[in-house]
Amino acid sequence: MNRKYNVFLVSDSTGETLDRIFLALKAQFENFNNTLHHFSFVRTEAQITTLLEKCNKLGNPIILYTLVEPLVTSFLIAETKKNKIPCFGVLDYLIPKFEEVLNRKANHKPSGQHALNKEYYKKISAMQFSIEHDDGQKLETILESDIIILGISRTSKTPTTIYLANKGFKSSNIPMVPNQKIPEEVLKNKKTTIVGLIADPERLVDIRKNRLSTLSEDKHTSYVDLDKIKDELEESKKVFKANNIPTIDVTRKSVEEIAASIIKIHEIKNS
Repeated sequence: MNRKYNVFLVSDSTGETLDRIFLALKAQFENFNNTLHHFSFVRTEAQITTLLEKCNKLGNPIILYTLVEPLVTSFLIAETKKNKIPCFGVLDYLIPKFEEVLNRKANHKPSGQHALNKEYYKKISAMQFSIEHDDGQKLETILESDIIILGISRTSKTPTTIYLANKGFKSSNIPMVPNQKIPEEVLKNKKTTIVGLIADPERLVDIRKNRLSTLSEDKHTSYVDLDKIKDELEESKKVFKANNIPTIDVTRKSVEEIAASIIKIHEIKNS
């Protein structure tokens, strides 16, 4: 029988860092049966005590934490050791090592990565820009983008655009629709990074059918016709090839992986 674990992600901030680390960790272990529990903005011993009570109540606990306040961290380590609860500090090894390399002390400031600084406002500006320039909107200012994504329907253009914006890139996307051309000023632009997305046609059929089902629309249209989709893909590939636009096959890629590939292309172009 596959034992089920209760995994507690404990953070003194939003917990976003831990979420990503745990997903990467979990991917390394097949059939890891677990229930996830989030404890965010944990900054007092009283909150740690509540956490431990829940751990003991549910059983089979594992704790991952990103806490930087020394007293609270020490209390957690001592109490989990007393209760024989597996407990792992994600930053506990890295912070002292960075202190050695940088020859300076860490400030141990909770939510330090969420400071309202220049970088933060750059992200907000990029998000606003990307929302306004989603799906071919506001073409008159689209060349202000850092990155423009092209692709036929359901190739993950919008979620990738928003993800890139959250990384601080002014991103936009233009759908490639039959009998509609991408503006020449976009295709010939040398300043902006332009990337084309493609996908397996059969996979696109399934995704488009699900989309129509969600919208309660007729599934028997050319939008989900396999041959039509193949034609759309071939036409998009011709455009990409003719204009030396790098392409990414998104069939088996997550939005994070697609965005990482695009960022790499952008960095190479601007290096």
